[in-house]
Amino acid sequence: MTDTGGGAPRSPVTWWREAAVTAAAFALCLLGGVIQVDDTLSPPSAAAYVIAVVSCAVLPLRHRAPVATMAATTAAGVLAPLLGLLLTPLIMASAVITAYSLAVRTDRRTASAVLLASAALLVTFTSLLGDLSWKDASRLAVVAAFPLVAGVLGHSTQNRRAYLAAVEERARRAEKSRELEARRRVDEERLRIARELHDLVAHQITLANAQATVAAHLFDTRPEQTRKSLKELVETTSDALDDLRATVGLLRESGDAAEPAEPAPGLSRLPTLLESFRRAGLEVSVQQEGTPRALPPGVDLTAYRIVQEALTNVTKHAGAGSARVHLNWNRDRVTITVTDDGGDARTAPDGPPGYGLIGMRERATAVGGHLSAGRRPEGGFLVSTELPLPPAKDGAATIERTGGDEP
Repeated sequence: MTDTGGGAPRSPVTWWREAAVTAAAFALCLLGGVIQVDDTLSPPSAAAYVIAVVSCAVLPLRHRAPVATMAATTAAGVLAPLLGLLLTPLIMASAVITAYSLAVRTDRRTASAVLLASAALLVTFTSLLGDLSWKDASRLAVVAAFPLVAGVLGHSTQNRRAYLAAVEERARRAEKSRELEARRRVDEERLRIARELHDLVAHQITLANAQATVAAHLFDTRPEQTRKSLKELVETTSDALDDLRATVGLLRESGDAAEPAEPAPGLSRLPTLLESFRRAGLEVSVQQEGTPRALPPGVDLTAYRIVQEALTNVTKHAGAGSARVHLNWNRDRVTITVTDDGGDARTAPDGPPGYGLIGMRERATAVGGHLSAGRRPEGGFLVSTELPLPPAKDGAATIERTGGDEP
């Protein structure tokens, strides 16, 4: 029993398959016509040819009109006893094939109703032709059962096709979800690298610019100080190149030569960071309250980058000579505040706004904290962020460090 598509153009293979199914059904109908009522065999009569031709002629239509084809093949089966033929499952071969296609192509309720009506019609009309022996009744039951069994097989095929279609749809959705997730991860990684590059370039280039400005200003009057500024400029640019090489190394493919990687910076490197700003001419003081604790890597990097970016903005925009970094360690959070005295700056510099404050806010939000920034009433600028801390393992007394103490 072979089911093919209905509305779509058929390939030569499909046509050959249909021809083979129709020829097989025709041969079975003729073979059923050989069996006589008295269970003897004789050559097929003209009536057998008529039933075979009528029932098989409509068989190719079962894909487009399965209900009508089922009605036609059932009618051919009803005519068989009237023409003196013995009703057997072989004569009903076309009806059995159509029952399978009907179950595959229609809903279960329609197919069940049509198949039960067909079986009832065959049993009723055959019973009206005369008294039935137990042998005739059993044969008639088999004839009626064959289309029903074919319908069950058709329903199984329909369910299997629906299941495979659902599996394919789920696979397509899963593949699409994987692509979206991969794209999202790529975007997040691109944003992370962009933040790292921004923090790195802004910090190092700002320091290099400040040192070059000092060297140019003192070139004629204080050559020794100029030489010192140029030496610091060389160190700053060398560090910038090393950090830039390490950051860009994240973009390398797995087959590229790996660069030696350093641990991500954190508050443990804060003294080195502050010293670089002091060399650029910015006096930075540090004050801590509470007991410092080890931070998770993401929070530690965020705290370092926020201090770095805030001091870089002071150097670039504030025109201030000094800045203060305050770290307040509480039970469940650390508050980091960076302020400056404002210097001679009264307004923000002209030009398009940068991404420093945006990047700091995004970093703080990404680790579950928040950041605020703005001008102070007494002058200068303030950047304050609160970052979450892991639960403390034991109680600790509050301590205070002032001046340039290291964290």
